[in-house]
Amino acid sequence: MPAKVDSEKCTACEACIEACPSEAIVMNGDTAKVEPDKCVDCGVCVDECPVEALSME
Repeated sequence: MPAKVDSEKCTACEACIEACPSEAIVMNGDTAKVEPDKCVDCGVCVDECPVEALSME
């Protein structure tokens, strides 16, 4: 399962975008968005998010 973004918590800091090794995260307005087809379920973005807005399902 790809990572999931909690849009209520996301502060658009882009830390997850920089950390993602598969370039699966993009900005969608003021919130990060995970592109499921590119996500490799590594969890790096979850570890990097300073506000815990990302999770693995």
